[in-house]
Amino acid sequence: MGVQTDIGDLGTPLSGVTFVVLDLETTGTSPTSSRITEIGAVKVRGGKIVAEFSTLVDPECPVPAEITLLTGITRSMVACAPPVQEVLPDLLAFLDDGEATTALVAHNASFDVGFLKTACERHGYVWPDPPTVDTLRLARIVLSKGETRNHRLKTVATHFGAANLPNHRALDDARATVEVLHGLLARLGPMGVHSLEELRSVSRPVTRAQQARRHLAEGLPEKPGVYMFTDAQGACLYVGKSVNLRRRVRSYFTAAENRRRIREMAALVEGVIPVVCDTELEAAVRELRLIAERKPPFNRRSRNPERACWVTLTPENYPRLSIVRSIRDDGAPYLGPYRSSKEAERAEEALLSVFPLRRCTHSFAPPEQPVAPCVLAQLGRCGAPCDGTESLDAYTAHAEATRKAMTTDPAAVVDAHTVRIGELAAELRYEEAAVHRDRLTAFLRGARSFQRLSAITAVPHLVAARRGSTGWETCVVRHGRWAGGALLRPGTDPAAFLASLVATAEYVPAGHGPVPRATAAETDLILNWLSDPATHLVEIDGEWTCPVRSAEAHTEMTHWAYGRATAQ
Repeated sequence: MGVQTDIGDLGTPLSGVTFVVLDLETTGTSPTSSRITEIGAVKVRGGKIVAEFSTLVDPECPVPAEITLLTGITRSMVACAPPVQEVLPDLLAFLDDGEATTALVAHNASFDVGFLKTACERHGYVWPDPPTVDTLRLARIVLSKGETRNHRLKTVATHFGAANLPNHRALDDARATVEVLHGLLARLGPMGVHSLEELRSVSRPVTRAQQARRHLAEGLPEKPGVYMFTDAQGACLYVGKSVNLRRRVRSYFTAAENRRRIREMAALVEGVIPVVCDTELEAAVRELRLIAERKPPFNRRSRNPERACWVTLTPENYPRLSIVRSIRDDGAPYLGPYRSSKEAERAEEALLSVFPLRRCTHSFAPPEQPVAPCVLAQLGRCGAPCDGTESLDAYTAHAEATRKAMTTDPAAVVDAHTVRIGELAAELRYEEAAVHRDRLTAFLRGARSFQRLSAITAVPHLVAARRGSTGWETCVVRHGRWAGGALLRPGTDPAAFLASLVATAEYVPAGHGPVPRATAAETDLILNWLSDPATHLVEIDGEWTCPVRSAEAHTEMTHWAYGRATAQ
């Protein structure tokens, strides 16, 4: 179904976009072996032409006869023209429209953009890489089969009744492309395509089901929040978030929506429930909670947080590593959460390859008798406490070293793996090195997550704020859970606002483990928001700290290990 749409998905209205419609004539079809002979561009804003750019270009090479026959451009015509390195500064300036959003338009845009990017690279100019609109691609989507015999520029321009028909001269072809663009936009408007982002993401015509449900966006507020699509029985089909509820919901019923599963969902949607939120963080948190609660079938992520895996060191006399689905109040250390048992197994193997912990399930409780040691003991990878070879004190030392690596200082695991990765890479055994790299990465990811989550969930009360476009977005966090939030608008008494927000925020009692009162996804979302440099800490009870030699401090080692393991 694709990635969950980001809350920043607003879109740039087409009325506010400056389109630079461009066409090139060249000596051939390859940007590396051919050269530009002519550039034509037309700047369009609000449906009107505001400027034009046209020049012949000296290709500094012969013009093939077939190109002259096609375009009428001869070697003598371009002999006195400026070379492309002198033309590029003026063209790049023409592409820049100051404060306005500029989009580059061309028929078969990859051809023209390819030549310009190559020319910039060849002569030391930086290609600005503006958003590109390809009228050839749009014509193939918008013009149904049988409307035109093909989608060449001249054919499509004629179909739309263009006054300027292309003749393989750059400016004339650019003018024709302008009329083609306007014709395509006129067809796409009724399909709900009103922004540059929607225009660039159009992939197929809007379905009848989408058209029939376009009215569902009417009446929705243009405010941030969460939306829920429901079916005829009121069951939740999909949950999403946006800074503009009305605009985002409307986009699902336009030609810009190209996700197959969402188009299938459109046939089932009968209603939309909006939940207006004061802040973006509140919307993101409520989205996660609703997805976990309702488990909508058309959402793929965050539906089943209870399926997360954790690696723990069991609280026994002879502790062992175990992969579990839940966290108990047993004082045991954990790694995670992991999205799959396979990733958890990698982290477990990272520890077991360094610390000789047992893998058996003996309880070591009377009246159980000593048993014969397993193969691991014979290989020297376990001290065999099962038959009494290793004493409780000796085994406890290994267990405490494992606990330290999981909770405060992962150096022992990092050092052992990076050394082994280096050895394997030196022997050109890259696949084996990659296995150790993946284990180390999984271990560090789980340790970092556990340490970050544990640190914030130990804080009973925290208030933070971030300046937004209409005020200060303020939130209350208690034991890692979003407990409340509001927008402090200009002119409001900050002291009274803060007192009211704190008093009305949700009461969150303490709990055990790294995520006692919220899902790991919610707490991680809050941590990312708090870690942003733009966020200011207003007040805090207790301490919010992480170990000095934490897993996060060692994360860069995984990048080094990756480079060593994959170097060829």
